[in-house]
Amino acid sequence: MLKRDLGAGPRGVASRRRGDAAEAQALAWLQARGLVLVERNYRVAKGPHARGGEIDLVLRDRDGTLVFCEVRARRGAAQGGAAASVGAAKRQRLLLAAQHYLLRFAAPPRCRFDVVAIDGDGQGGSRIEWLRGAFDAGP
Repeated sequence: MLKRDLGAGPRGVASRRRGDAAEAQALAWLQARGLVLVERNYRVAKGPHARGGEIDLVLRDRDGTLVFCEVRARRGAAQGGAAASVGAAKRQRLLLAAQHYLLRFAAPPRCRFDVVAIDGDGQGGSRIEWLRGAFDAGP
């Protein structure tokens, strides 16, 4: 039995394009506010058959804080909109990827988890909400 590549079908390609466009929009928006891109789409696997984690944007804030940023985009506000779509499972996957990313530092820098939520059509009719320190790494 073959596994379907979620990015290969027409719906997967369109979804990935929307996600890429939202990340580019969020990155430009954050850079205009003084953040500097360190890495984009940092991925880590949990195991051969276990879902790992991905960090959309890793940035440096003006004060040196390392920012792990999740970008979420929704066309409408159904089910709470883009910001509400970062649930417990997504936060756990972000934490897994961040912990892995931080292994490269002898002394980990100060860091935080932000969410950039984009609600709307993306054609100038969208609203961007930057949730600084959207959640903590603690229990």
